[in-house]
Amino acid sequence: MAKNIAESPLERSSLASLEQRLAMAKRCSHDGVVAGAKAAVVAGIAAAVPTIASARKLAWAKANLNPTAQALIISTVAGAAYFIVADKTVLKSARKNSFNQAGMPNIGA
Repeated sequence: MAKNIAESPLERSSLASLEQRLAMAKRCSHDGVVAGAKAAVVAGIAAAVPTIASARKLAWAKANLNPTAQALIISTVAGAAYFIVADKTVLKSARKNSFNQAGMPNIGA
C-alpha cells in the first residue's frame, strides 16, 4: 500500500516549515498594520490642525474649503501615512527575515 503523504517525515517537516512561515507572515503584517495605524493618527492630527485653522482664519480658505474639502485633505494625509508606514514596516520585516533564513548575519535591516 502507498504511504500517506502527510506521514512522510520529509512532508511533516515541510508542513511545519510552512506553518512557521505563515505565522511569521501574519506577525509581520500585523506589525505593519499597527505601525501604519499609529502613523495615520499622528499624520491626521498634524494635518487637521493647520487645515482647520486656515479654513477659519484665511479668507481664501474660508471661501474655498468647505467641510468636505477639509475632511478630504485630512483623510488623504492619514491614508497616505498609513500605507507608506505599513509598507515600509512589512518590507523591513521581510528583509530581516530573509537574511535570517539564509543564515546570513543581520546587517542592520
